[in-house]
Amino acid sequence: MSCCTQSKHLNIIKMKIKIINKSSHKLPHYETIASAGMDLRANLKDTMTLKSLERVIIKTGLFIELPIGFEAQVRPRSGLAVKKGITVINAPGTIDADYRGEIGVILVNLSKEDFTIENGERVAQLIIAKHERAEWIEAETLSETSRGEGGFGSTGTK
Repeated sequence: MSCCTQSKHLNIIKMKIKIINKSSHKLPHYETIASAGMDLRANLKDTMTLKSLERVIIKTGLFIELPIGFEAQVRPRSGLAVKKGITVINAPGTIDADYRGEIGVILVNLSKEDFTIENGERVAQLIIAKHERAEWIEAETLSETSRGEGGFGSTGTK
């Protein structure tokens, strides 16, 4: 059985991924036809407050089975980041293909004000991404480039 199907109308390839939903919320879904991410919702028994500079793992009630060669990336929601100072501290958080535990989101409050998280609130987004595996080839030298060893802002800001 193939992992992917293709929509005839929009030429969109859809990967089929097994998911267990132990939350009371609907499955993550794409909000628009061109969205790269699907929102993850907080699966909470009670409303919680995230104080300034506090970190917390928010459980989602979701468990997934990714095909080998893919990862799920947990990323911040831009609206929460810019409006409330709430972000995913290890962004992007990586969910490996062999992980079978509950998806958790590590949030941090970078604002000076408390932030209340309610059950079902959209707290992060999930992106499915293909990745490669590298094989190291030990060498004595590397090819030269015009940039060379310049890093950490060496190319300027304008």
